[in-house]
Amino acid sequence: MEPVNIFAAKTKTINMEPTSPQDLPIWNFDGSSTNQAEGCNSDVYLHPVALFRDPFRKGKNKLVLCETYQFNHKPTGTNTRKSCFDVMDSDDVKNLHPWFGIEQEYTLLDKDAHPLGWPKGGYPGPQGPYYCAVGTGNVFGRDIVEAHYRACLYAGVKIAGTNAEVMPAQWEYQVGPCEGIDMGDHLWMSRFLLHRVAEDFGIKVTFDPKPVPGDWNGAGAHTNYSTQPMRDEGGMKYIYEAIERLSNRHDYHIRMYDPNEGADNKRRLTGQHETSSIENFSHGVANRGASVRIPRQCAEDGKGYLEDRRPSSNCDPYRVTEAIARTTIPQL
Repeated sequence: MEPVNIFAAKTKTINMEPTSPQDLPIWNFDGSSTNQAEGCNSDVYLHPVALFRDPFRKGKNKLVLCETYQFNHKPTGTNTRKSCFDVMDSDDVKNLHPWFGIEQEYTLLDKDAHPLGWPKGGYPGPQGPYYCAVGTGNVFGRDIVEAHYRACLYAGVKIAGTNAEVMPAQWEYQVGPCEGIDMGDHLWMSRFLLHRVAEDFGIKVTFDPKPVPGDWNGAGAHTNYSTQPMRDEGGMKYIYEAIERLSNRHDYHIRMYDPNEGADNKRRLTGQHETSSIENFSHGVANRGASVRIPRQCAEDGKGYLEDRRPSSNCDPYRVTEAIARTTIPQL
């Protein structure tokens, strides 16, 4: 897979309508132009792994998510899906039916990289009226958000909702619940669709976890997680066991939760603006300033899921979900 926030696409015509990735041939591309291979040995293989309907061409057209492989048929350095798939496909994990849901925050920018709708050379009013807002002057870019939502629904991406976020020009959508490897596949496709939709509007998208320095909220990819025992009666016991295991590997998760192994998240996880400190692990019921939050409803029901609030908005969902599974499932 490509590094976070870098998306590539090319088109191929075939003489039949595929119904699964297995119907499609292995293809290739020039890896030297994407820093995935050397010019003297530049071919990188594309292995189809997931199929979605194409909301732009429609009809029989498909969007195909691919893994990348080197000339020796080993995964490229950017192919984090293969390792994640091996974990999710193991019996120890499959038997627990892990569900994930990721809350993807992002910011819309003008072509000059200034936040959409912000005064040129200045700032809008302080945060407060923008979260889940409606109305001119409170939200910016809703036409892009609505078009993206419809594109995801048409494609078959498991998009679950959307809302305006705390910082003006910042939005969020949620993908899930997805089981196992599907979480990474659906989130990557949703990001591709967002960039593709915004392209039609002449607007940029950034997943930077702190796009505007200062007293403005950053952007995360809060990750909701549960296994079957957590969702069953008495599941709170297993939720707290998972939290205990997460607390013992805080540094590992910080490295896995942004593409620069914590450097990006350091700008965001300050202990302010509804974040925990990057230095310390914490948890609590309904606490949005904690590393891991237990939703109030789950605490009342005695079962449900946990929310890991540490992943950055530009995280690699394959690395995030693999790390959570490896830490919380003791057999791994």
